[in-house]
Amino acid sequence: HRLSIFDRQPFRLYIFPKYYYIFVIANKLCKVFFFFYCMQHVLFPGEIVVNEVNFVRKCINNENGHDDLWGKLICTNFKVSFIPQEDPPKQNAHLSHLLLAEHDVALTCLDQVVTVNDAKGKKKVLGSNQKLKFNPTELILYCKDLRIIRFCFDEAGPESAKKVCLAIAHYAHPADLHLLFGFEYQGRRYHERKGLAKILKTAAEINESMPRMSPQTPVYDCPSDWDREIKRTGATEWRVCSINERYNVSQSLPEYIVVPASLADQDLRQFANCYSDNRIPLWCWNHPNGSALVRMCNVADPIAQKKFEQRIFNAITKSHPTCSEVIKLDLEKSLPNILDIQSAFCKFRQSCVIDPFEESEERWFSCIENSRWLEYVRAFLKQSAEIVFLMEVKSVSVVITEEEDRDLNCAVSSLVQLMLDPHYRSLSGFQSLVQKEWVMAGHRFLDRCNHLKRNDKEECPLFLLFLDCVWQMINQYPAAFEFTETYLTVLSDSMWIPVHGTFLFNSCLQRTQHLTEFAKTKAIPPGEDQSVYFPPVWEWSQQFSAKEQTLFNNPMYVGKSVARVQNGEVKTFKRTKKAYSASVKGSPASVVNGLRDGEGTLSRRVSFMSELKPEFSSVKDVVESPSERFFRDWFSRPFDQQGLLLPLLLPSHIAVWKLFFLRWVPEACIPKGGTVTAYHKLCQLVDEIEMLQCQLKHYKGPSPCITPEPSPCKPHSVQRRMYFNACSADESPSLPDFLTSSFPFTPVGNLCRRSTLGTPITKFLNGAKIWLSTETLNDTV
Repeated sequence: HRLSIFDRQPFRLYIFPKYYYIFVIANKLCKVFFFFYCMQHVLFPGEIVVNEVNFVRKCINNENGHDDLWGKLICTNFKVSFIPQEDPPKQNAHLSHLLLAEHDVALTCLDQVVTVNDAKGKKKVLGSNQKLKFNPTELILYCKDLRIIRFCFDEAGPESAKKVCLAIAHYAHPADLHLLFGFEYQGRRYHERKGLAKILKTAAEINESMPRMSPQTPVYDCPSDWDREIKRTGATEWRVCSINERYNVSQSLPEYIVVPASLADQDLRQFANCYSDNRIPLWCWNHPNGSALVRMCNVADPIAQKKFEQRIFNAITKSHPTCSEVIKLDLEKSLPNILDIQSAFCKFRQSCVIDPFEESEERWFSCIENSRWLEYVRAFLKQSAEIVFLMEVKSVSVVITEEEDRDLNCAVSSLVQLMLDPHYRSLSGFQSLVQKEWVMAGHRFLDRCNHLKRNDKEECPLFLLFLDCVWQMINQYPAAFEFTETYLTVLSDSMWIPVHGTFLFNSCLQRTQHLTEFAKTKAIPPGEDQSVYFPPVWEWSQQFSAKEQTLFNNPMYVGKSVARVQNGEVKTFKRTKKAYSASVKGSPASVVNGLRDGEGTLSRRVSFMSELKPEFSSVKDVVESPSERFFRDWFSRPFDQQGLLLPLLLPSHIAVWKLFFLRWVPEACIPKGGTVTAYHKLCQLVDEIEMLQCQLKHYKGPSPCITPEPSPCKPHSVQRRMYFNACSADESPSLPDFLTSSFPFTPVGNLCRRSTLGTPITKFLNGAKIWLSTETLNDTV
């Protein structure tokens, strides 16, 4: 914009005709200065440049260098940035991030920093405070979000290239949590806000200026949040307990927990001694029939286990209206452990990202299956569905256990509530579920994400596996969830941006301790609200604009109420099972029971039963168990979007989450294809319906003397909640050119595999006499 001022020749000649040549020279100088201005790096509060190198080439295409970008590579205490000399074509579908530019990578997102010297044939994985004995010609960054980015130092100085590589490796492996950029960033922002608050009349004006897309998510750090959840679920026989205030009992539990009303605080303190880290059993959720879902860790001492667990189970039984029994399930006996999940993810990632496409194409499906990642996804969904049966049909309270109650219990308890409670399928409800069952329950995010690179054995993508399970449910029931798979992907990526406190700590106590030390270091007065300077990730306005946040909204979502028009007025009604079932009966086979891709009803009816009992058949002589009968009946009738949901568990129903795992692979990117095509049309349709509803709502009706006209409505651009807006009458209904199956992400700028030209399928189609595996042949057909 600054440069355009100096390009107006008529303006210069008319105003200053005598100084034409002076202005021509000034114009050239301004262009040069503007070029260097564009190459300058925009820094956030607290961000400093550690090292940089010019004349770096970012590899875009491995076959030739025509599309490669030249520019400056910068390492700060927050991210690795690449600033191109020339701005590439604008990506209309690129998800714009307020903290990270298109070519930026947060340091906490780096998994491995690899340097290469082609001339000497050397390769080295760099760590913190390591030495590099050769001058690197290439730098390859392996990211935790599955990106692989490659830089070449063809024209850069060898010493400068070595220094920037060492700086990236050093700052990507911080020795202490306080060295993460989030502490410095939030501290600086706090003081800037305090200074701004002195100028403004009230601090409320600052908060009102920050757009929010959804209601504030409860963080469950005060009794009122738990009280509201108790009332919402109807858990009248449970109460909020404050014995862990200031973490006097357990260091991994929150300060306030929900316990049976019949248990006294003195008894709870006595029970806590026999559990690991004094973790008292936690209440998760209450079914409308009175059954409760409770989580707890295993007790090492068998004598103490029998003594104390019996009293706790009796208290849970008393909380049930019919005093139903309590069933205890040990998840470690039926689900994979942390090491198995980590191993499966590494193999799955190897197949999706790292292996050369040319070599792995024929055995790709076998590699996916052998990784066992999808098998573990099915295992978690199956275990959760079995607990749903116990609570829904048997009306019994369920206690799930594991050794520390901080890993498997988090995933299973969340999935059970997601299947049973439609509140958690809304955007704000899902965020409260993650906050309650993962963050406040003490999931080891610091260790599992391995932010400090201290112990690879503690690392595990359990939260990603949970999000994959949620995506499977969204994929099977697309109208039952308010949020999209883009939201799940962005939520996963947010784990590697260290400016929020949600995914940085192992427990609430650790968060409190570090923030207390942080407040002293940054001279923040005691008693200030900590969320002001270290907010949760649910404040999406700090990462995305209001327009970008509309990508989280699912246009197919069927909420608790649906708008209708009656006598010129917009009213709402609650959609009951009967009304919804009647509307489904006349639906085509492709959408009956919420199925997609033309799946038939028969496979849906027997899918879950076949998984629970492989030898099950439709022969009448086979005796069904109560669980099999329940699942058969449920799958045979139309379901309620706002009721119980059960997953489809046959291998054909569990799919690869392509948007997450294949979004950076150019070969898997389908132009104008994938689910984005349906998303685009549905967004436009919903937006058009909402525009009509707005006009009908403000329609004043006919008048005896005046021609009826709709009353003016507020500018609809402010109210729109869909990313794609309705087309006007003169616009073409065709798909935009920028839509691809990886929308809103783009694989451009990441390390590409070799071109698909020359792969076995292409050779086969060109007439080459080669053998194809059955998988590849079927995939080709």
